[in-house]
Amino acid sequence: MGGFRKLLDKAGRPFHPGGQLAGLFYLFEAIDTFFYTPGKITRGAVHVRDFMDLKRMMITVFVALMPAVFMAFYNTGLQANLVLQSLGNAANFTWQQRLMLALGLNFDPHSFWSNFIHGGLYFIPVYIVTLAAGGFWEVLFAIIRKHEVAEGFFVTSLLFPLILPPTIPYWQVALGISFGVVIGKEVFGGVGFNIFNPALVARAFLFFAYPAQISGEKVWLAVDGISQATPLAQLAEPVTTTVANWSQAFLGFIPGSMGETSTLACLIGALILLVSGVGSWRIMLSILIGMATLSMTFNLIGSATNPMFAVTPVWHLVLGGFAFGTVFMATDPVSGAITTPGQWLYGLLIGFLVVMIRVLNPAFPEGMMLAILFANMFAPLIDRIFINIHIKRRMARNAV
Repeated sequence: MGGFRKLLDKAGRPFHPGGQLAGLFYLFEAIDTFFYTPGKITRGAVHVRDFMDLKRMMITVFVALMPAVFMAFYNTGLQANLVLQSLGNAANFTWQQRLMLALGLNFDPHSFWSNFIHGGLYFIPVYIVTLAAGGFWEVLFAIIRKHEVAEGFFVTSLLFPLILPPTIPYWQVALGISFGVVIGKEVFGGVGFNIFNPALVARAFLFFAYPAQISGEKVWLAVDGISQATPLAQLAEPVTTTVANWSQAFLGFIPGSMGETSTLACLIGALILLVSGVGSWRIMLSILIGMATLSMTFNLIGSATNPMFAVTPVWHLVLGGFAFGTVFMATDPVSGAITTPGQWLYGLLIGFLVVMIRVLNPAFPEGMMLAILFANMFAPLIDRIFINIHIKRRMARNAV
């Protein structure tokens, strides 16, 4: 790695003050510190000693997302190949599928590489558009404000494609991430000041601005002209078709947003976050408790007209974006609660809300996105309540 360090030092000379590219220093700094710790050294008494700075935290989250990225590749291709196999020559091929044929690859759902490559042809372009559009705004604000490029964007740029359907138009990807970065984060002052999770803000914007592409039945399969409802949407119908069995849903072999379908992949990511100390186990556990409590209550109440009342906690866990949101979205250290008791209340609020939205509003059977954004709005208030309680107790304890 010593040679790579020297290469970066040589390449970075024009970016330092006085160089020809000094105005782009913070772009180079973002790349440099992605691989190495910052070169700045604190002299004198240091109050905090910790190897886990913000950039290392974001890289840890990035690594924890890799199982979900793997499933985004594989399951997107699998779902498309299953449909194409049944259609045969009657299918209208997209450019991804024409490229598959040009590469000599068939649409065999039993072939690992056919599924993986096919899905990658959908995920990678969405990720590249996200990086380009979102990165433009990050660098622009960093140059204007003369500060480092925010590390959090590396995570946001990966989270956003994972919560999108495979057939999302690329211009909507660029528009959505632009809205999420600028309106969801930069207008508040950048990383550390944003109230809402930027990736969820971006998706919420697309959901309400372009519902035909981001919601409904026709977005879930990467095959032109073919639509299929998600398992959650099927459950919401009074007379429903058979939903995939629980093990398929747990593993992620069901239609849905590209990276949200696999609960197993999310659990692997959760393990990485918990072992590294980056993710809050209190938030994850309290969301599960809130979801299970309210869903079992609805199970007991029952409904003759609304089948969502009968959905059990184990099904809520594996369908939609519940697991993904619990592990990667709700635990965002900036937009979530930070006090210990506040994290419990914050998580319970999300768990209750997601079930309420799914059950009481069958027209919108997902619910996790809105539940987290709503809880984001109240996270500062929740923390303030418990901070004030702590202050009053301390004053009473130390009163003379």
